[in-house]
Amino acid sequence: MATAAHEVTPQEASAHPPAESIVVRFAGDSGDGMQLTGGQFTLSTALAGNDLATFPDFPAEIRAPQGTLFGVSAFQINFGSTAIDTAGDAPDVLVAMNPAALKTNVEALKPGGLIIADEGEFGERNLAKAKYDANPLHDGSLNRWQLLSLNMSQLTLDAVKPFGLGNKEALRCKNMWTLGLALWMFDRSRDPIVAWLNAKFAKNPTLAEANIAALNAGHAYGETAELSGPMKQHHVAAAPAEPGLYRTVTGAEAISMGLVAGAQLAGIPMFFGGYPITPASAILHHLSRLKEFGITTFQAEDEIAAIASAIGASYAGQLGVTSSSGPGIALKGEAMGLAIMTELPLVIINSQRGGPSTGLPTKTEQSDLYQAVYGRNGDAPMPVIAARSPSDAFEVAIEAVRIATQYMTPVMVLTDGYIANAAEPWKVPAVGDYAPFPVRYLEQAPAEGFQAYARDAKLARPWVKPGTPGLLHRIGGIEKALGTGNIDYSPANHQAMTDIRRDKVLGIDVPDQAVELGGEGGKLAVVGWGSTFGPIHQAVRRARRRGLDVSHIHIRHIWPMPKNLGVLLKGYDKILVPEMNTGQLKTVLRDQFLVDARPLNKVSGQPFRIAEIEDAIDAMLRGGSGGEVPADDAQLPSPEAINP
Repeated sequence: MATAAHEVTPQEASAHPPAESIVVRFAGDSGDGMQLTGGQFTLSTALAGNDLATFPDFPAEIRAPQGTLFGVSAFQINFGSTAIDTAGDAPDVLVAMNPAALKTNVEALKPGGLIIADEGEFGERNLAKAKYDANPLHDGSLNRWQLLSLNMSQLTLDAVKPFGLGNKEALRCKNMWTLGLALWMFDRSRDPIVAWLNAKFAKNPTLAEANIAALNAGHAYGETAELSGPMKQHHVAAAPAEPGLYRTVTGAEAISMGLVAGAQLAGIPMFFGGYPITPASAILHHLSRLKEFGITTFQAEDEIAAIASAIGASYAGQLGVTSSSGPGIALKGEAMGLAIMTELPLVIINSQRGGPSTGLPTKTEQSDLYQAVYGRNGDAPMPVIAARSPSDAFEVAIEAVRIATQYMTPVMVLTDGYIANAAEPWKVPAVGDYAPFPVRYLEQAPAEGFQAYARDAKLARPWVKPGTPGLLHRIGGIEKALGTGNIDYSPANHQAMTDIRRDKVLGIDVPDQAVELGGEGGKLAVVGWGSTFGPIHQAVRRARRRGLDVSHIHIRHIWPMPKNLGVLLKGYDKILVPEMNTGQLKTVLRDQFLVDARPLNKVSGQPFRIAEIEDAIDAMLRGGSGGEVPADDAQLPSPEAINP
């Protein structure tokens, strides 16, 4: 007999108000499709009108052994009805597809949070791979959290049985079953996912129907599970937003579109020379699909060939662009010097990752600032700008193109693994909002004669396409004579040319530094750059709500720095610089402005949590001096594991 639905009273609603934001983490084996699941959940969340931020967390191995701790792939999304600046500190919900996923992620879950575990994967073999002595679903070790344990594997097999798939192929639909459950849990429509599946498997309708059946089965299970147990449906209202056209965008997508927009504003074709490397490869992939905008993409045989081909394109009159990460940027170092010596426009994208050498290929870090500002032989100044978020990468890319073409100089753009892979909503800007900066090539010799290294008011030399009549010239890596560009080793000339290259970069028109939150002066300024924007902004906002005198300053132009920055920093009693490195911006600020900047360092391969910065703010205002964010000891191997 059906029972009448219970209507929520005003008293119950006020006692249990809807959450303004919710953090969900999907975690499983690298073959479980967690990134795809998270990506499609992100799509449905964006269409529901929530603000959001995501954090894909990949294993470094191309295909780690199934079920192992180092093969876990995770995708975290923070979505809500208010402004979302980070992917969230601690998940409210953890979907764990196997024991390894549970073990590597459960300690991050909020106390009282919900674990949804696939008990079908918690057999003895998988438990052993995850270093569990007993099944955590049954031994009480998860009592700090709510637990919903269900056999997703078998439920998926049952859902797709009518389609005659083999066992292995049928289990590949498990991520869609999981997604269906998540869509029900957060009151999301299945329609966009169904349309995507039909398009993806247009040539194999049986697979499309099987995946849709799994999706629907997971959704239906949520309705059943709500009747008894911890599973509840949550509705998160849409976030307020300005009217306009929105889309979700990753940092790699945004920077690619920004480069195209910059080339269009400059009125020149663009050449991209790249070599595959994590996490920069996505830029090459995205640009290769934009050929209709006058974009040529070239996958070179190595990093040196990639940047050398881009320099050649710039010499020929196109905008040369290259990108890489970590060791690839190091390999490009000599060619960067060539671009500085020849004074050709070039944009270099550095999607930073953790550690020297191969380091942590899929983890994020901000450890290349020294390399960007100082890391070339000789005096070789280069403008450096940094994106603060995935959508901000669009604006930064346009700015890099403007500086490169207007000042005839290479420019380095710093992003990182988090920005490259994370996604957030982006209001698509109107083309008319951007002022063009058209390139003007020198096409005929001036009356006083042609000099390849003559200077304009910006100290930029002329840009001449090879083969232009009357403008024959040569360039190369050896020092140039002042004006003519002929080879010249003389001491006075080298001094003059070194000074000019320095002064040209220092003279770039950089906007004055603004204060993101707080006043111009006070007890404490938290100064950041790059992807630390979100956690710093939220931490400062929380601290100010508690009445603390703290401000947030975020630097886009790393080199040259804004001309008002020194005076601005000296208006604060203390300066805290959170960075995902060992203190690089802190050192540059001390060097340039003689201020007592104190570091807050984190080099775990993970982004800052809001709470980490908030604790550092409290400590600084109590008289502390910054420090380091400790690693999570629960994730460190024991000495016995290292030395068995």
